[in-house]
Amino acid sequence: MRSIASHALHAASHASPTRPAAAVLGQPCCSLLVAGRSSTSAPSHTALPRAPEAQARWSSSNSRWKQRQGSDFYAREARVQGLKSRAAFKLLEMDARYRLFRRGQTVVDLGYAPGSWSQVALERTKPTGKVVGIDIIPAQPPRGVSTIQGNFLSPGVQMLVKDYLLEVSKREELDGRRRSPSPWSPSPSPSASLSSEVHSAGTTSADEAPSDHATTIVDTPSYIDTERSESVDSESSDSASSEEQGRLVDVVLSDMSEPWLQTAGFSSRTLSNPYDRMMNTSGMSFRDHAGSMDLCHAALTFASDTLRTGGHFVCKFYQGSEDKQLETKLRKMFAKVHREKPDSSRNESREAFFVALRRKGDVTLSSIE
Repeated sequence: MRSIASHALHAASHASPTRPAAAVLGQPCCSLLVAGRSSTSAPSHTALPRAPEAQARWSSSNSRWKQRQGSDFYAREARVQGLKSRAAFKLLEMDARYRLFRRGQTVVDLGYAPGSWSQVALERTKPTGKVVGIDIIPAQPPRGVSTIQGNFLSPGVQMLVKDYLLEVSKREELDGRRRSPSPWSPSPSPSASLSSEVHSAGTTSADEAPSDHATTIVDTPSYIDTERSESVDSESSDSASSEEQGRLVDVVLSDMSEPWLQTAGFSSRTLSNPYDRMMNTSGMSFRDHAGSMDLCHAALTFASDTLRTGGHFVCKFYQGSEDKQLETKLRKMFAKVHREKPDSSRNESREAFFVALRRKGDVTLSSIE
């Protein structure tokens, strides 16, 4: 029977060269059941438990992202200016080049979270502009921006957005009609004003003072005149072309990204939360490109139904083989179409933007497909 010291030396001589002898001494023996027989496995072949590779990759990727954000000029500038993210500078560059926004416009921001594009749109269209954001991510919108949380690919969510825009438009039209004077209200004739000037000539303030028995008569429009005025307004609004019905948006923005299915890291709340993975890319160019094309076509379908004649359309996509087909459709629907890669977009990223200007009034997406 060998001593403990000789057993330790024997185990150390058979240990893995990368593992010290102390680790072998402290490692318990494991029994494996093979074909009904119990055999003792060598301690040198027992692997220590390791963290999952997906978790290690996530930690290293997260560290690289933090390091890149800390040294990024646009990320620092976004924090200084109070912008939600560095993506705001991409839209600012495109607006500076193509003049997308003006005061009083209605803008729809698809995939608005965290809200940097909505911030830019609201600033460029104030004080009377309206910005509506749609996203599946529950995010706090910028002040003054109306938002709807839901999956934009759902037809029900798209119909909800259209109904909301129509309701806001009708409400504003009704408020404007109440403030504007009736066209049937009588206006003073030139002869009456001339007569008043003749009678007032040569009089003093004492002469102009009203007597105790003076009566003031206010000529207000009758109920019939009011109804007639509203009928004229409704006829003029109904005379608009049927194609323009429902087209209430001046600019449609799409910064949406396609999420992918979760395959690892289910024990991590951050990874298992689908909302936190919406704005990421998979790292596979074909997969990102195919997902972005689906989202761009969905955004273009919405723009075809809601965008006014002369309106603009901006969408993000990942470059690939199918973007030429999308560009062909855009050129049939808009007067000018540009491919943009803003300076604030990272060089290693395959993202790009289509900027489609001045929508043609007589062309719809269904007519060109």
